[in-house]
Amino acid sequence: MFFIAALALFLSMLLTLLRLYNGPTLYDRVLAVNAFGTYTVLFIGVLGFLNGRPDFLDISLLYALINFVGTIAILKFFRYRAIGDAPRPSEQGES
Repeated sequence: MFFIAALALFLSMLLTLLRLYNGPTLYDRVLAVNAFGTYTVLFIGVLGFLNGRPDFLDISLLYALINFVGTIAILKFFRYRAIGDAPRPSEQGES
């Protein structure tokens, strides 16, 4: 049963990579990267159970946190063109 789930996740990952390549907008590509990260988390968990190593769930949870923070950082960068909190000169009233 887990083998079928792993195979289905792998196929979904391949289709997500195709969406990443063909995405018409930047946000479609960011969404594809986020979905690929989610499929990777599930794939690591399923592979852990296939190999009898349920401690892989810890690795997949860590990867899920990294995926979430990375997606938020990428979206913030594309929205504000900066990741830090330093204000731009135009926002301070300077020219």
